[in-house]
Amino acid sequence: MIQSMTPNMLGAYGEWAAGTIPDPPRLSFRHPMFQDVNAWRAVARARFHEAIASPAPPASPRPIVEHHLEFDGLEIEHLKWQLPYGPPTEALVLKPAKATGKLPGIVGLHDHGGNKYFGLRKITRMSRDPHPLMIRHQDHYYGGFAWANELARRGYVVIVHDTFTFGSRRVRWADVPANIRNNMVEANPEAEDEIVRYNQWAANHEHVVAKSLFSGGLTWPGAFVYDDQRALDYLAARPDVDPTRLGCAGLSGGGLRTVMLAGADERIRCSVAVGMMTTWRDYLLNKCHTHTWMCYVPGLPKDLDYPEILGLSAPNPVLVLNNRQDTLFTLPEMERADRILTEVYKKAGAADRYKANFYDGPHKFDAPMQKDAFAWFDRWLKA
Repeated sequence: MIQSMTPNMLGAYGEWAAGTIPDPPRLSFRHPMFQDVNAWRAVARARFHEAIASPAPPASPRPIVEHHLEFDGLEIEHLKWQLPYGPPTEALVLKPAKATGKLPGIVGLHDHGGNKYFGLRKITRMSRDPHPLMIRHQDHYYGGFAWANELARRGYVVIVHDTFTFGSRRVRWADVPANIRNNMVEANPEAEDEIVRYNQWAANHEHVVAKSLFSGGLTWPGAFVYDDQRALDYLAARPDVDPTRLGCAGLSGGGLRTVMLAGADERIRCSVAVGMMTTWRDYLLNKCHTHTWMCYVPGLPKDLDYPEILGLSAPNPVLVLNNRQDTLFTLPEMERADRILTEVYKKAGAADRYKANFYDGPHKFDAPMQKDAFAWFDRWLKA
């Protein structure tokens, strides 16, 4: 007799595949065998680093200041640095004009948004006339705000950089074979129609990037975590930043990067992950078709559930912001992720340092959500 099943991404194979993931996973802090959060973190974080397979060795950036300006009450530095692989990274550092002393620092992590032509420009503004596509992007996802600017104005040094395959770090058509790029060439890169064509191509190129990385013993999260840690290196070393008060935040792909960076690096003392919290089960059965190849780490789900990567931060403060009508996830699995992190933080003796908020509406990081995120940073990094 054929059993009935709930439709899922793998059809008749779905529940079998989901059933191969232990619950809790093997290195979950929820297991009774783990009692000391510091001892657990050392073991689990080591496994996380092994699984994401970041490039080695680390190489702290040596930025060149492209130019310096003041805009809308902020002092802004436009930087460029070269990492051991790929094109140079562009970054902005924003802080209040005339600020003195050491300020807390935030790594602002831009989103994916199906738009790889842009990176840091998605969440920053450095002139009165940004690219029209970025005005629309910020209106759609961020309530019309460049949230990195808004946070910097509150008394933070905020660094926002292009990460692996975005903005200045994007894959150029000229660097791939003609048959892979459909013979397209870069002619007027800032033109809207060319940007649309590039983004369509880049979306279809994602599986090639992921499979190529896997063939090199690498992962996409390993590549962007490497990029993000190098930005953190620079931020922590700045004379105007207090290296004991560092945080990170981002929406969507930036929320993914927040989960991974906070899980990877003990220097992140406070984090806000927006619009990117669920479970591996949700990805597997329901929602992998809505997500970028950037999400996946082969083998890791047997050791840590997705929210437990962020749980590697415990007892450092973590805020998760969810939207109830976010079609990238199912609400039951967002709620299950909340229960997992609640249990991790309670067991770590830090129940007051974890919080999840649920808002009505679609995938976004709008003004009310930004207000809550900024208050969280003020509470934990300005005290």
